[in-house]
Amino acid sequence: MAVIDLNSDLGESFGAYTIGNDADMLRIITSANVACGFHGGDPLVMHRTLELARDGGVGIGAHPGFNDLWGFGRRQIRVGDPSEIEKMLIYQVGAIQGMAAATGTEVTHYKIHGALGNMACVDQDLAMAAARAVKAVAPDLLFVVLPKSELEKAGERLGLRMAREIFADRAYDDNAMLVPRGVEGAMIDDPAVAGPRILKFIEQSAIESLSGKRIEMPIDTICVHGDSPAAVDIARSLRDQLEGAGIGIVPMHKTLR
Repeated sequence: MAVIDLNSDLGESFGAYTIGNDADMLRIITSANVACGFHGGDPLVMHRTLELARDGGVGIGAHPGFNDLWGFGRRQIRVGDPSEIEKMLIYQVGAIQGMAAATGTEVTHYKIHGALGNMACVDQDLAMAAARAVKAVAPDLLFVVLPKSELEKAGERLGLRMAREIFADRAYDDNAMLVPRGVEGAMIDDPAVAGPRILKFIEQSAIESLSGKRIEMPIDTICVHGDSPAAVDIARSLRDQLEGAGIGIVPMHKTLR
């Protein structure tokens, strides 16, 4: 039976501010990318999210990004020396590993968040900084990457195990990169569209760009952004579509060894 992982970016609430419906998402997905305190999350939120993931049998990933709570990590920040980014990422991975030890859980994957992730997809130096960071402190983690990106190339250069990811709620350009959020058609928020679309991509091992271009690629995991108002409905529809087609939903760390 074919299998796939469903992941979501969670643990992004902060203090008195609630972002997303983590409890419901964790009943649907199989891997959680948990914010490490820079773009979202705080120690209490991180601890609670790890406990919920543990109790639901959901895989846990580090989800570090720019130090930008104000902009939710979605603003591009230009850093002259990529080694600074590398150290910021190491710091965040250390934070979630410490919390994982306290909750009796294990971090099994690593995925860069937001603007930093998008920039690293097309910037070789940033991509290598991201890959070096995880290789330095947790080389056994699965490196979640966008296929055909500089992140994938960096992971290959450093010999990291990788999970190739596509997005259920985002559109692609003709280079297989994500269409910027401000562009019309970039966001997919209709569950009735998202589910069948992703099922088609998996069955064909190819995505379709916003212009209609078909791009072949391996697909290991599918992301639904947890902060979207339609996130739970999209994730539920997607899971129903995949299971209805006989595709098993399994955490990435159990299938990608």
